Amino acid sequence: MKLQKIINRLQKLHPKEIDLSLHRIKNLCKKLGNPQDEINCIQVCGTNGKGSTISFLRSVLREANIKCNIYTSPHVQHINERFVYNDEIISDEDLADLLIKIEEINNGQSLTYFEALTSAFFYGCKKYKNNLVIAEFGLFGRGDAVNILKKNLCNIVTSCSEDHLDWLPKNERTIERIIFEKTSSLLNSNIIVAKQTSNKITECIKKNIVNNDANKYFFNEDYNFILKENDFFYYEDKYGGLKIPKPKMNGQFQLENASTAIATLRILENLKIKDQQIIDGIKKAHNTARLEEIKSGKLKDMVKNNMLILDSSHNPGGSKVLNDYLQTLECKKHVIIGMMANKDHKEYISYFKNISSLTTVDIPNQKNAMSGIELKEKFKDIPNVQYKESIEEAIKSIPLKKNDLLIITGSLYLAGEVLNLN
Repeated sequence: MKLQKIINRLQKLHPKEIDLSLHRIKNLCKKLGNPQDEINCIQVCGTNGKGSTISFLRSVLREANIKCNIYTSPHVQHINERFVYNDEIISDEDLADLLIKIEEINNGQSLTYFEALTSAFFYGCKKYKNNLVIAEFGLFGRGDAVNILKKNLCNIVTSCSEDHLDWLPKNERTIERIIFEKTSSLLNSNIIVAKQTSNKITECIKKNIVNNDANKYFFNEDYNFILKENDFFYYEDKYGGLKIPKPKMNGQFQLENASTAIATLRILENLKIKDQQIIDGIKKAHNTARLEEIKSGKLKDMVKNNMLILDSSHNPGGSKVLNDYLQTLECKKHVIIGMMANKDHKEYISYFKNISSLTTVDIPNQKNAMSGIELKEKFKDIPNVQYKESIEEAIKSIPLKKNDLLIITGSLYLAGEVLNLN
């Protein structure tokens, strides 16, 4: 209750939920002693794959006994998930104390909620200043509050695609503009560019960072992987090759994310990561709500022996890799979907092929969600589409047969509701 009261106050400091400018957080961090200038940070940007790449980094670093502070957003179930210090999610009490400090120093000045959280994370790093920091910055990058560092260890650019287009002028809602926003302000240490969905996107990134004098590393040029039989993949870069068991996380796209994490950690030679630590870390990595099989709980009991998969993809790029995975499964697929209003709903659903049923639902407690009824209307050309008010009603309505798969997808916020219900 104490934490929620503080959060409620912080959310009232600015009339906008998001305001893409950096002067407010820079002023506040200056009052805090510029804690962001004291960290050794791996920064991660892109549209898809940020969370999974961070999960692989974290898992390998844990094997190497390198302590981490990690900042990600948004959270799935609890706001505490955004704040990891010394490899542990922060407690309610410690987070409340941290936010109270920010509130006191800010002294009622205009500040967005995300800026308050971000400044709190940087300030919290002072207690663990020798730890490696991994920080995700999203939306477009240039105006993201995380993007106020003067130096870092490296920048990772994960897969870039069209998302959050409503934040751009109508005549500039292009992948070129998105790439400009995400990569034009990258620092000049090391830049690792993950596999992209097309050569056009890779070339656009190259063009945009051509004048950045960072060391640059590109998938398929400086590092690569080959999928091998018997549940192994073979990774290779200038340091040599590694035969690695496939991770627990589903989907071949996770091998791309794993490879980007490996490339990053090998490039950062001072970390002295050993090959066996990479192998063990990749094998153990986990990312909540990303093609995650739900194996127990209330909702799992409702589907009995059928496989239940939860996926938080919410844009066309995420939908494509999700459906590439689904096409590898020889079974009937039933989909429950809820989405936020500002997404490209028709492009998202266009990647779903040969599904047996589609059920739209409302996302509870999200004022910016599209109603399930409206979503059904957008998907009216899909065979066997229906609307149900709740996730439980949707599950009950689907006539699952032996070996059928049920997947719930479309939004990170929906994923959080599923996990809470389960």
